Amino acid sequence: MNAFKRALHRPIDHRIAVVGAVTAGALVLAACGGGDDMSGMDHGSSSSASQEAGTSPAKGAFNDADVTFAQSMIVHHQQALEMSQRADGRASDQEVKTLAGQIEKAQDPEIKTMQSWLKSWGKPESPSMDHGDMGHGDGDKPGMMSEQDMKDLMAAKGRDFDRKFAEMMIEHHNGAIEMAKDEQKNGRNAAAKKLAGDVVKTQSAEVKQMQGIVDRL
Repeated sequence: MNAFKRALHRPIDHRIAVVGAVTAGALVLAACGGGDDMSGMDHGSSSSASQEAGTSPAKGAFNDADVTFAQSMIVHHQQALEMSQRADGRASDQEVKTLAGQIEKAQDPEIKTMQSWLKSWGKPESPSMDHGDMGHGDGDKPGMMSEQDMKDLMAAKGRDFDRKFAEMMIEHHNGAIEMAKDEQKNGRNAAAKKLAGDVVKTQSAEVKQMQGIVDRL
């Protein structure tokens, strides 16, 4: 009888062992599969990060022309902002007022963008080696207004301000366009060259608009 019971139990034990082995194997496979999935997710994140890095000027290739473009255009944009801010309380023409606001809105974020590029590239906002030349270095930045030009603009009001602003900003914009075209030709960084293209397109349109203002006033 005991032998009979053992005979009955043996297949059951065997089946339990088989089931246990299958279950353990399934768990191992699930764990491996989960590891593969997590690994895939990690690779996806790395790929995404790489793609983001690829579009970031900080991670992309750059050369001296890119650095010079950013450093010079920051100073150039800052003066354009200063000129535009002076329209408040001085300009009388509504189109001039609107245009000044548009210039501020467009160029202030671009300044911040270029500052972030230089920081991530490990470059100064303005080359320390060039500090000795800053007094006459504006000649390296086409279209920059002199200190006297800025004083004359500040002293003007109404229609006189409107005309001076438009005429000066035409010259200023043409200088920026020249710098941007140089970046398009000699730069290496994709984002910097794209910004240069945006400058050429936007400021060329504004030059035409301001020429119309000058002709009208």
